[in-house]
Amino acid sequence: MIENVLIGQFIDASSIFHRLDPRSKLISLFCIIIAFLLIDNISGYILASLLVVGCITLSQIPLRFFLKGLKPILIILAFTVFYHILFTKGENLLFQYSILSIYKESIIEGFSIVLRIFLLVLITSLLTLTTKPLDLAHGFEILCKPLKRLRFPVEQFSLMLAITLRFIPTIVMELDKIIEAQKARGVNFEDKSFVKKVLSYIPIIIPLLFTSIQRAENLANAIDARAYGDGSGRTRYKVLHFENRDYQVIGISLLVVGVFFLLRMVGG
Repeated sequence: MIENVLIGQFIDASSIFHRLDPRSKLISLFCIIIAFLLIDNISGYILASLLVVGCITLSQIPLRFFLKGLKPILIILAFTVFYHILFTKGENLLFQYSILSIYKESIIEGFSIVLRIFLLVLITSLLTLTTKPLDLAHGFEILCKPLKRLRFPVEQFSLMLAITLRFIPTIVMELDKIIEAQKARGVNFEDKSFVKKVLSYIPIIIPLLFTSIQRAENLANAIDARAYGDGSGRTRYKVLHFENRDYQVIGISLLVVGVFFLLRMVGG
C-alpha cells in the first residue's frame, strides 16, 4: 500500500527539480495550478498534458510510480465522471430513458474535469516527490512570513506541515503491518459482503488510531524536551538561496500562465 501513496514520499535523484529551491517550486506550482484552472479547450488540455509529461520526464522518477499513486483516487475520478454525465444538461441529446438523459456536453465536461484533476494530481505530486518535507516546510515558512504581521502562526503551521508530510508514509506503513498481522491471525478481507468487509476493518482502525496517538504523544514530548517552543526565532543549519535556475523556473511558470490565459481568450 505504501507504493500507492504519493504525498509525503521523497525520491532522491539528481534532476533539476531536486536542485531547485523549495520556494521556487512552491511559487511555480501555484502558477501552474492557476494555468490549469484556465483550461477550457482541447488545445489547453493537449498543452497541459505535454507539460506534465515533460516535467515527469525531467524529474527522473518512473512514470509507473505516478500511475500506482493514482489508484487511491480512481473511485473519486469515476464518481466525478458519472456525476457529470447523469446531472449535467446540454443541447445535444445522445440517450434518454425515463428520467435518465445523457448529453454530449455532459460527457465532454465530465472527462475534461477528470483530466484536469488527473493532471493537477500529477504535477502537485512532483513537489513532494522532489522535495524533502523539512525543506518544503522551511520554504513555506519563508514565503508566509508577511502573514506574521496579521498574527498568523507561520512557524507552528510550517511545523505541522512538515510533520504531516513526514508521517503520512509512516502511518501507511503501520497500516500495512497491522493488515499483515491480521491476515496471519486468519482474518479474511476478501469474498465478503460490504457490511462484513467494513466490520472486518475495525480490528485494523483501532490499533492504527492507538499507535498514531501514541506516536504523536511521543513526538510532542520530544519537542518539549528539546525546548522547541513555538519555533519563532530559531536558526537553521541549511540556509535557502535563490539561484539563476530558480528565477528561470519562476519565469517559465509565469509564461505558462500567460500562454494558457491567451488560449482561453482565443478559445472563448
